Amino acid sequence: MSPPSLIETHPNLSETAPVALSYELFPPRTPAAAESLWTTIRELETTEPDYVSVTYGASGSNRDTAVELINRLLLETTLRPLAHLTCVGNTPEELAEIIGDLLDTGVRGILALRGDRPQDGEPPVAGSLRYAQDLIELIRRVEQRRSALLCAGKIAVGVAAYPTRHPESPSEAHDVEVLLAKQRSGADFAITQVYFHTEEYADLTSRARRAGVTIPIIPGVMPLTSLRRVTRLGELAGVQPAPELLARLAGAETDAERLRIGVRATVDLANAALDAGAPGIHLYTFNEHVSALEVLDKLALPRHVRSVGRRSAAVRSNASAQRQLAS
Repeated sequence: MSPPSLIETHPNLSETAPVALSYELFPPRTPAAAESLWTTIRELETTEPDYVSVTYGASGSNRDTAVELINRLLLETTLRPLAHLTCVGNTPEELAEIIGDLLDTGVRGILALRGDRPQDGEPPVAGSLRYAQDLIELIRRVEQRRSALLCAGKIAVGVAAYPTRHPESPSEAHDVEVLLAKQRSGADFAITQVYFHTEEYADLTSRARRAGVTIPIIPGVMPLTSLRRVTRLGELAGVQPAPELLARLAGAETDAERLRIGVRATVDLANAALDAGAPGIHLYTFNEHVSALEVLDKLALPRHVRSVGRRSAAVRSNASAQRQLAS
């Protein structure tokens, strides 16, 4: 009989990891929106998230503002950006250049997405990538070529997962097969799209694990505080939000009451996911911090506090110096 390994003789090495926390942000469209966004960023920064994802418009429609936001996050905050990247409408050569530019700015995490197909019926650009797994493989090729620059490190590649059937998919089983294909192509983790019912996260992870998906699946949760937003996202996802939630939001007489109702429903979603073993929570903020912080306050996530005080002071000092040089 073989002697126990060193790992087996140290059971504390398998200690449960702290729950990850992350937020989604999108690039502002106006100066006023930018000012509001940076208020939100400073508020969210105090919670010490593990990363913040930055969205990327269809076919790179807001590429410049997205890259500008990522640069500012790296230079002026302690936040780690996860850059969204879509592949529809872009050739491998174009995407390789974009990936290289992101890595040059200091990005080490990319959320690889297919992106929305053109709504005008136009055929895809000749030679353009069609699926997220193709983009994942391209990211890994760029990573391999830049191995020395990355100190032989690895880019964290995330993908989307669907608790309910994707509007273009024939079945939920097909969605899981697609997720498995993304894992085989090199995905490290997945973040779910918005969902509205507490059992849906556990159902997704159960189906995914049975199919052979082993990467972490992080629930993406939207603060359910806006009746208009909940209704619209339900239409886009082809999912009916809980009728009782819609009725309560519609019947709320004040913003404070609507906030309380929506936060409670969101906390229930997040807690159900955590009870099902979720490794983290990803909050879709819509560039607003009040409801996100209310949700976080009521979740009481088991998290380790990072020592960012010195870095935060250095980052802010550097940002201040850069603004003075630019003025």
